[in-house]
Amino acid sequence: MTLLIIAGAQLMIVLDGTIVNIALPKMGDYFGKNQTDMTWAINAYTLAFGGLLLLGGKAGDILGRRRMFMVGLALFTIGSFLGGLAHNFQFLIFGRIIQGIGGAIASPTALSLITTEFDEGPERTRAFAVFSAVAGAGAALGLLLGGVLTEYLTWRWVLFVNVPIGVVLVVGAYMFLHESERLSGKFDWFGGLLSTVGMASLVYGFIHAASKGWSNGITVSAFVLAVVLLAAFAALEGKLSYAMMPLRTFRDKNRSGAYIVMLIIGAAMFGMFFFVTYFVQLVLGYSSLKSGMAFLPVAFMIGIAAQLSATLLPRVGPRNLIIFGSVLMTGGLFWLSTTSADSSYAGHLLPSLLIMSFGIGSIFVPLTTVAVAGVEPHEAGLASALLNVGQQVGGSIGLSVLTTVFATTSTSEGKHQGKLLGALVQSGKEPPTVLQHFLQLSQQATGSVKASAGALTDPTANRAFHEVLAHGSSRGFLTAAIFALVAIIVTMTMITTGKDEVVDAPAGVAVH
Repeated sequence: MTLLIIAGAQLMIVLDGTIVNIALPKMGDYFGKNQTDMTWAINAYTLAFGGLLLLGGKAGDILGRRRMFMVGLALFTIGSFLGGLAHNFQFLIFGRIIQGIGGAIASPTALSLITTEFDEGPERTRAFAVFSAVAGAGAALGLLLGGVLTEYLTWRWVLFVNVPIGVVLVVGAYMFLHESERLSGKFDWFGGLLSTVGMASLVYGFIHAASKGWSNGITVSAFVLAVVLLAAFAALEGKLSYAMMPLRTFRDKNRSGAYIVMLIIGAAMFGMFFFVTYFVQLVLGYSSLKSGMAFLPVAFMIGIAAQLSATLLPRVGPRNLIIFGSVLMTGGLFWLSTTSADSSYAGHLLPSLLIMSFGIGSIFVPLTTVAVAGVEPHEAGLASALLNVGQQVGGSIGLSVLTTVFATTSTSEGKHQGKLLGALVQSGKEPPTVLQHFLQLSQQATGSVKASAGALTDPTANRAFHEVLAHGSSRGFLTAAIFALVAIIVTMTMITTGKDEVVDAPAGVAVH
């Protein structure tokens, strides 16, 4: 029962990372938001989760893991309920932030509770195996469940579904889990505030640039504020004895390289899933359910590759596996960058996604091994948590950068397609209303989902819109491929860990 509660909590948190993706087009339809704006439904969660993850783990150590586990689950449940009730976009974002805060508290304490509740040896090993399997299966289940709930109920149920599960888990934790011994220490509240607000300002700068331009006063101010806050955070962490993110952790070149690679991989991966979700629904015309099914091979391929890399790790070594995975990921993303309005799922998207996902799965296990190699036992949790932070924060930055690229290139292509439609109007082959409607859409960087999916009934205008969206998506995929290419360079220059230096992850470290 104890393991069921802990694994159930991890499943709910991991599942939320993908279940919302499938519902994004329907959410955008309801709120009248374009594809660029809807990135905040992802970023609000990942920024709060990644920015407060280290602080959440510290809270469990100082205030009690069982207590904070329940607090985190309660916040996650409340955030899910508020997000599901949202009747305006701002309230949805508020709910997603609460979810992220709850996840940042519950996720690290769930992992720590395994070391508290299960004796070291075979029992704890089996518990970690179940925990890791649930974490891997959560992504696939989220895609499928998100499609089912959006298709047969409404997008609200991708958030509401967490409410009954969360309530049961909180009650179960109260009844069956034991409280851990509290450790002494202080909270780095100011560091947590500086890092989270600084990252949010950076992401906002990229997203605002997509619609208002790079020279816009608000855009420039957001970037300046981000630089000031993040610089202040780095300076603070170098001085505090109880720092949330001690800078000594980054002294090891291999470990720093692993964190940078995870940051880059997260940036490429989150953006890729976002654009593919929109492409299959708006260009290929897939339903929410069919879209979820389209992603299942990707999730399973990541799981298979992760198992194979774990088997090969002692013989091949972490560095070679990370390079191999990064090369595959880069190749798959470059293939995706050739996507056009005529691309099919089976002939183009699926094979490129499978290559890319096998590469992603090959990276995670060796990357975690490098990150925890040579770490003192009492800092093993921090070393592992920083990888998760890198993935979440990298995802937010990458998604905002890729969205900026998408908005800029799709608007440019929209003007080109608008000129072509204008020529048709002048020749009398198309009614002026079609051109006016299309130009309105292109000015909004593909416009609202409702307009793009249903209002363009004219075949010529609809085709032009698909060209715009496909062109912007392909440039987003190309940018993600460049990110993955940088990961190869970082690995080759910073990571030297070979097969003779492979170590087992210390107790309390999980591979996500």
